[in-house]
Amino acid sequence: MSSLKSIAKHPSICLIDSSTTLRELRQIHAHLLLSGLLNEPQVSGQFVAAIALRSPGNIEYSSRVLDRCENPTLFSLNSMIRVHSKSPTPQKSFHFYNRIRRCGLSPDNYTFNFLVRACAQLLVRGVGESVHGALMRHGFESDPHVQSGLINMYAEMGSLESCRRVFGGILDHDVVCQTAMLSASAKYGDIAFAEQLFDKMPKRDTVAWNAMIAGYAQCGESRQALNLFHEMQLEGVKVNEPSMVPVLSACTQLGTLDQGRWAHAYIEKNRLRMTLTLGTALIDMYAKCGDMDKAMEVFWGMKERNVYTWSSAMNGLAMNGAGKECLELFSLMKKDGVLPNEVTFVSVLRGCSVVGLVEDGYKHFASMTDMYGIQPELEHYGCMVDLYGRAGHLNEALNFINDMPVEPHAGAWGALLNACKIHKNMEIGELASRKMLELEAKSHGAYVLLSNIYAENKSWEGVSHVRRVMKSRGVKKLPGCSVVEVDGEVHEFFVGDNSHQMYNEIKVMLGEIFRRLRLSGYMANTNPVLFDIEEEEKENALSLHSEKIATAFGLIRLKKDVPIRIVKNLRICWDCHDFMKMVSRTFDRDIIVRDNNRFHHFKGGACSCRDYW
Repeated sequence: MSSLKSIAKHPSICLIDSSTTLRELRQIHAHLLLSGLLNEPQVSGQFVAAIALRSPGNIEYSSRVLDRCENPTLFSLNSMIRVHSKSPTPQKSFHFYNRIRRCGLSPDNYTFNFLVRACAQLLVRGVGESVHGALMRHGFESDPHVQSGLINMYAEMGSLESCRRVFGGILDHDVVCQTAMLSASAKYGDIAFAEQLFDKMPKRDTVAWNAMIAGYAQCGESRQALNLFHEMQLEGVKVNEPSMVPVLSACTQLGTLDQGRWAHAYIEKNRLRMTLTLGTALIDMYAKCGDMDKAMEVFWGMKERNVYTWSSAMNGLAMNGAGKECLELFSLMKKDGVLPNEVTFVSVLRGCSVVGLVEDGYKHFASMTDMYGIQPELEHYGCMVDLYGRAGHLNEALNFINDMPVEPHAGAWGALLNACKIHKNMEIGELASRKMLELEAKSHGAYVLLSNIYAENKSWEGVSHVRRVMKSRGVKKLPGCSVVEVDGEVHEFFVGDNSHQMYNEIKVMLGEIFRRLRLSGYMANTNPVLFDIEEEEKENALSLHSEKIATAFGLIRLKKDVPIRIVKNLRICWDCHDFMKMVSRTFDRDIIVRDNNRFHHFKGGACSCRDYW
């Protein structure tokens, strides 16, 4: 033991850290050889471990040193397993595990803890289950570190049921195991169980709070995510970079720019490190809340950018109608030496679509495989159909679908169906709707789009048929909902909503809006209304659309120099689109609407989508 103490304090070994160069390692190695210390297994083990753990950039050197050891220690072999479990080559951990067995050594709890971590990296279920079986045979299934590691491993593999089995077999759940199970449950949508665990935890660390907030954000429970974050602050829990990513995600989902700005200010005030993940989340938040100037300010202010940072900025530009700027940024990204990935090309194709660059879009699509070896995924095919369809090339879009090397998905048929609505093509629209409903029989969107196509063509018999089919199949149209944020408070409005506390003022404002718009020549576009009723009744139905109510509320509550930002759960209809354009001109107000497809920035009677949507 005294020898081990002297070795641990040996100045040469203590000098090794992440900045140690290969030349310096060789000098230390030579010194230990000449002094005869490396003949002792414990010394050589300490030397190997120090190189592997403190200087992972020289991991191959530590491996060569270990190869020359006749009697390697369990500590040195565990160190190699550990460092590889966190490296891009986790599979190499098993080479050193096999060496433990060949040397006649008995693996300990650290061995299996690191092996389980390697399995979580590999994401190969059979290998993970084999390690699970091996650690049980060696009697380590009750080790708390191994237990929490197993839960994390099965969570990474997407098997919540296996997580539950491991958790259910633990007699005494410590905070680490509870947090691991909480994270797994929240990640895969079992929010109810995650809440139970969270509420029962006697002590919650930052990881537990972050996992619960992230779970709410991932499941679309954005308000709960923000409320829990505020509760976390009141509890005095330390907030770190991972805490802020789901908070920004929640702001993004709600479209609450004010709260997103507050989160950004909080990051700066508390001097949280601007990691790649956090910076990308900020860009995404500002972009999806319609403030592309701020999104690009964050982008250009980042010291380091990866492919996801570039892709997020490009996607934001495309969503906000700046297709040419999106493609310019793509060129800059390539000049910067960053290779595009699958996510990048979704943004590129969307950029081409919003400005109608069909030929450019096809060239970029072809370059995926020709230049970068990226196989197009379903989303890329859907983008190409959207590109052809929006440009009015409906036959080309249909041919593209028929020529797809994979089975066409609902997204591709949905893009074609929407294009048919834009260009009023009933024949291809009927085909696209039928194909889409074969894949998603309960998709209310397909029925509504087809019904709108019939209505545009005055085919009331077709409209009635769609309504009968929807009723017989139990398909209900999702009610339109629009959200407006005022002074950090979120206000929701539904179609025909009269429940808001300011309903009377909103009703008066709506009357004033329509009075002034009619004087300016506004006539309601009643074609898309699904019912064969009198024109006046159709106008009344359209006047109660949620985005119109939200606009009236915004005119009442927001100052003139503050844009009215609306987030809608469905696509904005043609009449509401025309309505927003005229309101922006008549009332001299900027209105930004984010529907479930893209942004529409209305200013001075024009829209950023250039009516090309």
